[in-house]
Amino acid sequence: MKSKQGGEATGPRIDQGMAENTIITRVLTSVQQLDAQTWNALLASQTTPTPFMRHEYLAAMECSGSATPETGWTARIVTIWDGDELLAACPLYLKAHSYGEYVFDWAWARAYEQHGQPYYPKAVLAVPFTPVPGSRLLARSPLLRVALVRAVQEWAAAMQLSSLHLLFGDADDLAACEQAGWMLRSGLQFHWSNSAGPAWQDFEGFLASLNQDKRKKIRQERRKVSEAGVSFRTLAGPEISAADWAFFYRCYERTYLEHGNPPYLSPEFFAAMERTMPENWVMFIAERERQPIACSLIAVSADPARVSASKPAETMTDQALPAIKTRAAYGRYWGALERVDCLHFEACYYQPIEWCIAHGFASFEGGAQGEHKMARALLPVATPSAHWVAHPAFADAIARFLDREGAGMAGYVQELQAHSPLRRGAPPAA
Repeated sequence: MKSKQGGEATGPRIDQGMAENTIITRVLTSVQQLDAQTWNALLASQTTPTPFMRHEYLAAMECSGSATPETGWTARIVTIWDGDELLAACPLYLKAHSYGEYVFDWAWARAYEQHGQPYYPKAVLAVPFTPVPGSRLLARSPLLRVALVRAVQEWAAAMQLSSLHLLFGDADDLAACEQAGWMLRSGLQFHWSNSAGPAWQDFEGFLASLNQDKRKKIRQERRKVSEAGVSFRTLAGPEISAADWAFFYRCYERTYLEHGNPPYLSPEFFAAMERTMPENWVMFIAERERQPIACSLIAVSADPARVSASKPAETMTDQALPAIKTRAAYGRYWGALERVDCLHFEACYYQPIEWCIAHGFASFEGGAQGEHKMARALLPVATPSAHWVAHPAFADAIARFLDREGAGMAGYVQELQAHSPLRRGAPPAA
């Protein structure tokens, strides 16, 4: 099966029940060229759907000016069709740099440069600025998922790209890439889980699962924030007002500017989230003397209109609880206008974890990097990626590097697990 940029090509039968020569590959220039309901239905049928792969989220990246050719993200949506039926699709971005990806390949780019070879443009199969594991290759069957990988690879070869990188994919994605001969890589994040054993009923129950030193440390940190006169207001879904969103952006922007960089995401992006995906956000606003001073924002895979800030899990119906308890929350953004000792830990970890426990959420993913998160009971979790490199010699060198890196990562994870904050006998993270 072959494809051309902006065009289409017929291909052989991929799956049983399909007529010969009816399979079409199309490479689009925007997710907005696809029907939102069709895209979201395909996403919902995957093993690991997240809010960040929704049509609304990807479209907002484009429309807000956050992920555009001007910022180094040129969208290409690779799709496979049987007539008018969408069989498979994935978001892909041509890149002239490696910013905003959170899987680091700067050393690979330098090696290319040192040998007089161009590393850019490359392409990533990813969600811009969003290091959250989940389904990337949306397909109606495993065979179609492999066909999608091969279609992407053939297109990249025709475009003379140096490489392809699938970032933060799920197990189905990795299996398809491995079958197509891609190299696998493992990174690391820190996630909190409430699903490995009997669910904790409250924050104190969660603390009881930790060793004494970690319990003491967390209580001390929370006490410092409380004694500084800081309290929190929690808002979920439609409870978040336009004024709350505006205050959040002030905090978010301040964090980036303090580090000497403009924020990746524009105000228009969050305005789109307020308008098109309000049900997928929970906001924690820190206040002192009735004035807001800081804010954190998490995303949730469930609809918080059903699980609002004022409706804890114990008030849900028996029918609703099992579905809610399989949902995940994702730590995303934070910022502060005033400095308060330990406020970051309270806003970014303790408030979200307490909310997740109260509302029956199974997990809270703490975002990229951060070994310090282990002290807050977010435990190490592997985050895989897959890579195709066009140049045979570079592909061989990178494969050897990944073997060494993988061995080092395995040893690092073992060392982290030896310093688990959980009491002996307490269930590990799922």
